[in-house]
Amino acid sequence: MSRASKLRWVRVPEIGRATSSPAPARVVARALLRRRRGAAGLGAALLPALLGGAAAAAPTLPGTLQNPLEDPEDCAECHSFANSADTKDQPLVAPIAWQGTLMANAARDPVFWAGVAIAAQDHPGETAECVRCHAPHAYVEGRGDALALADLEPIDRSGVDCDFCHRLVDDGETPPGNAHYVLDDVIGIDAKVPKRGPWSYQPGEEPLHSWALGDFIQGSRACGTCHDVTTPRERVDADGEPTGALFNEQRTFSEWRNSAYGPMGGETQSCQGCHMPAVSDVAGCGKYMSEGLLHASGGRRHDLGGGNRFMIDVLRSLYGNEGTAEVDDVFYDIAAANVDATLATAATLEVSAPAAVDLAAGLDGLSVTVTNESGHKLPTGYSEGRVMWIEVTATYADELVYSSGRWLDGEGPEDDAQLRRYEAIAVDFATDETFHLLKNNHWVVDSRLPPKGLRPDPETDPVGDRYALTADNVWPHYDTATYSFDPATVVDQTPDDPDDDALELRVRLLYLVNTPAYLEFLADANMTNSSGALAFDAFAALGGVQPSVLAEQTLSLALTGLTPPSGETTGGETTGASTSTGAGSTTAASSTTAGPSSTTAGSATAANSDDNGDDAGCSCRSHDAPLGLGGLLGLALALGVRRRRA
Repeated sequence: MSRASKLRWVRVPEIGRATSSPAPARVVARALLRRRRGAAGLGAALLPALLGGAAAAAPTLPGTLQNPLEDPEDCAECHSFANSADTKDQPLVAPIAWQGTLMANAARDPVFWAGVAIAAQDHPGETAECVRCHAPHAYVEGRGDALALADLEPIDRSGVDCDFCHRLVDDGETPPGNAHYVLDDVIGIDAKVPKRGPWSYQPGEEPLHSWALGDFIQGSRACGTCHDVTTPRERVDADGEPTGALFNEQRTFSEWRNSAYGPMGGETQSCQGCHMPAVSDVAGCGKYMSEGLLHASGGRRHDLGGGNRFMIDVLRSLYGNEGTAEVDDVFYDIAAANVDATLATAATLEVSAPAAVDLAAGLDGLSVTVTNESGHKLPTGYSEGRVMWIEVTATYADELVYSSGRWLDGEGPEDDAQLRRYEAIAVDFATDETFHLLKNNHWVVDSRLPPKGLRPDPETDPVGDRYALTADNVWPHYDTATYSFDPATVVDQTPDDPDDDALELRVRLLYLVNTPAYLEFLADANMTNSSGALAFDAFAALGGVQPSVLAEQTLSLALTGLTPPSGETTGGETTGASTSTGAGSTTAASSTTAGPSSTTAGSATAANSDDNGDDAGCSCRSHDAPLGLGGLLGLALALGVRRRRA
C-alpha cells in the first residue's frame, strides 16, 4: 500500500478514528492474535520469539538490515487514541503525540540541513553521521550522503521514529555517541521484528504485533546513543597544542552521567524522567483503550519536550496545515506546549536589589543568581548560535533608564560591559573561524551552567574562569551576576507628588537556539545548495527568531533623585538600602514562584532508579493545566526577501 493511500488521522477528540477501512496489515495482525489465543500451550512455545533477542552485533551499517524499519503511519493505525477519563485534562498521552516533536521532525529541520551543507563544504564525505542521527531510515538504507531534505525518500522524513527507538538494543560493546545505534533484526511470529519496551503481557492479552521485553529503551543510555557527538578533529588547548582527544562537540549524555542525576550521583533520575514523564493508567493502543484495558504500571508521554521552542513554529509553517500538510497542526500545538512546560522548569532566578534607588547616585547592589535545575548543562547540545543570557531592564513611566542584555529584534542581546551570557564558543584554532561544525577544534569558552554535582572531567568541564570547583570537588550549578549603573537624569512625571515614583525592574533569563547572526551565516556561507536560504527565509517569514523566557522576576523600587520639569534638583532623600526580592512573574509556561525570593525550583529526586538512570518518573515538570488545542498559529508574514548583513 502506498503512503498516499494510507489512513489519515483526524484531530482530537476524534483522533484514532480512521476515515477509511483498516489496512490489510492490521487484519493480518488480528488473525495472528486470534490464532495465538486459540492454540493450546502456544505461549510457552513462542516465548523465545516473543522475548526476541538480537544476535551479537556492531553498530548497524547501511544495507545490513534484513528487515527494514517500518513506516510510522503503520503504528498510527493503533497508537492514536483519545485520553482516558483519568487523563482527560492532560495533553494527549497516546504515542501519536510524537508527531509534532523535534525527534519526529529531526529530518525536516531546515537549520540541520543548512548546517550539513556547510559541513560538507568544509570536509566532504564526513556528514553521513549527521544523517545517521537525524534520518535513520535514510542512513540504514544507504542515503547517508544526503545534503538536503530533497535528497530523502518520503519515509526518511519521519526522523527518529517509532520502530527505530523500539528496535534499539545494547550489544554490550558499542559505546554511546555519534548515533552508533544497534538495531534488533530478529523477526518474531508475525514475520516482523518485535517492538521492544518495558511492558509484558499475559497470554491472551498480547498486542497485535510481536513484542519483546527490554529495558534498554527505558534508560538514559538509549538517549546517549545520539546525544554525545565527537568530530574527527583533534582537540587543541589554549596554546594550540594537541590534547590527545578528538573534539567533544556535544556531551549532553556525559553531562548527565557525570552529574548528581547520573548513576553515581546519588540523586539518579533518567533523561526519560523529565523528557518523557510517566503517565498512570494509560492504554497501550486504541483497541485496549476501547476495551478499558489500562496498563497497571502506566506509560510515558511521547511529546518529548526540549528547548527549541521557536523551531516548532517554523516547522508548523513549513509542514503543518498551511505548509505541506505532512503533520497536523494539532501535534505541533502539543509539542509547543510541552516545550514551554519543559523550559519553565529548566532554571530559577533569585534577584537581590536595594529597597530604593536615588538616580543622582545610580543603582548599585543589584545581583541576579541563576540556578540550573536541569540534568545537563544549560544550555546543552549543539553550540552554534545557542546562547542563554540575563536581561535586565529598569524603567520609569515606561521610559528605559537602565539595561543590560536587552533583547533587540533581528540582532540578539544588546552587548554591554555587564552582559551575562551562558554559551559555548568553538573555533578552528588556526583561523579563528566559528560556526563551522567540522572545522572546530578548540573551545574558546564554555560558560554554560553546569548541572548539579557535575564532577571534573575534561570532556565536560567548563572552559574559562567563571566557575571554580566547590569544596566538594564539583562544579557549581548556579551563577551570580552583579550590576552597577551610573547616575541618570530622568524628568519627574509627577512633580506634585514626590512619594509616588517607582523604578520598575524586570529581570529575565532568555534562551535562543538560533541567533540572527547564525541564521545569516547559514544563508551566506552555503555555496552548495539553497538550504541556508530556505532556513533563513523560514525564520524571516515568522517575523524573525524570538527568545524563550526561562524565568522572570519583576520588582518595584522606590525612586528618588528625579529631575523636576523646571530643571531643579529634587530634594528627596534615599531610604536605607535593604535586600528585596520580587514575586516571580509567569514564565512562558505559566510557572510562578511559591515565595517572595525566587521562582519555583524545578528539580526533584526520583526513587527506584537503576544504573541506566531509569526511573518511574520525576516531578520536575507539571501538566496541571489542560492543553488548549484551538487557536492554531498561522504564518505571521509571507515569505520575504532574505536580509543579509552588509
